Amino acid sequence: MRESTPGAVGYVEPQTLAIEQPLELDCGSSLARLDLVYETYGELNADHSNAVLVCHALSGNHHAAGYHSEDDAKPGWWDKCIGPGKMIDTNRFFVVSPGNPGCYGSSTGPASVNPETGAIYGPDFPVVTVGDWVRVQDRLRAALGIERWAAVIGGSLGGMQVMQWSFDYPDRVAYAVVIAAAPRLSAQNIAFNEIARQAIVTDPEFYGGRYVDHDAVPRRGLMLARMLGHITYLSDEAMRAKFGRDLRADAVRYGFDVEFQVESYLRYQGESFVHNFDANTYLLMTKALDYFDPANNLAGGLAEAFAPATARFMVLSFTSDWRFPPSRSREIVDALVEAGKDVSYAEVTSNLGHDDFLLTMPHYIDTLRAYLGRAADELGI
Repeated sequence: MRESTPGAVGYVEPQTLAIEQPLELDCGSSLARLDLVYETYGELNADHSNAVLVCHALSGNHHAAGYHSEDDAKPGWWDKCIGPGKMIDTNRFFVVSPGNPGCYGSSTGPASVNPETGAIYGPDFPVVTVGDWVRVQDRLRAALGIERWAAVIGGSLGGMQVMQWSFDYPDRVAYAVVIAAAPRLSAQNIAFNEIARQAIVTDPEFYGGRYVDHDAVPRRGLMLARMLGHITYLSDEAMRAKFGRDLRADAVRYGFDVEFQVESYLRYQGESFVHNFDANTYLLMTKALDYFDPANNLAGGLAEAFAPATARFMVLSFTSDWRFPPSRSREIVDALVEAGKDVSYAEVTSNLGHDDFLLTMPHYIDTLRAYLGRAADELGI
């Protein structure tokens, strides 16, 4: 049974927090109500001091670890790192993993019914930001009776949420772990996101975001968006090692169908994504990435943004990550040092690329396990 596998979370059941109070959004709109879906792993201790919040990245959701049933082909997206004795040790921590509003497959988002109209939100779902997500997560914190998170942890877009927590709610975070993130997107990264969005919105099956009304799916746009995104998450070294210039057949066919193994792989990734993601959601999530810029209009820059923070920070980067390279993590570290904050930094030698934060290289796992173990000791967990 999966429950008996060493280090396994086992079977988990999603829970839902119904938020009935209106949520005012940064864009100027509001949500009259929303459902926040989340999962928990481990046990909350008597004084509620061992809770860890895990923030998901662009294609993640509430299902971070374990299985929902025997029929699940795969466990949650960070199952390699969450569980008894794992990097985020559920023998010590009570781990909370919410799905952000606007994300796919869980909390209220574009595929949900708008209670004011009785119709699917679709393109009418308002633009959401990292700040909006953190405010919703804070409502979950309060509902669970947690005064302060022992740690808030996230990679990529999740790492941006960790930073937002540290300066929006400084007294509610003891340790902040920022993995493979950036203080704001570069122009190149915004450009990648825009190309992906254009692939979706120009798909004839997009129908201005109302594809559900037409019983359609912008498959080609979603597929192209995923293919583009996926190659930016992998390093050249990883793609060369995995595929090289290997052909699918014994000889070149001199045509425009799939001939190289890497072409076949990317098409498979794109086609799988179509079945597992929503087009309007993809637009929202990439815009949340684009808009994150806590130092915007601050004379003191990022250091001023971090001024309210009281958490101790751990920042990790990966040498092969060219989407969010180590230089971007060092910007965060430099700002924290300038702001006089307690910060540790680790640069992990890797070869996969941006997706390394989802995996289990020994240096990465050992470093973060040790850091969180010391945090637990210092917090008396």
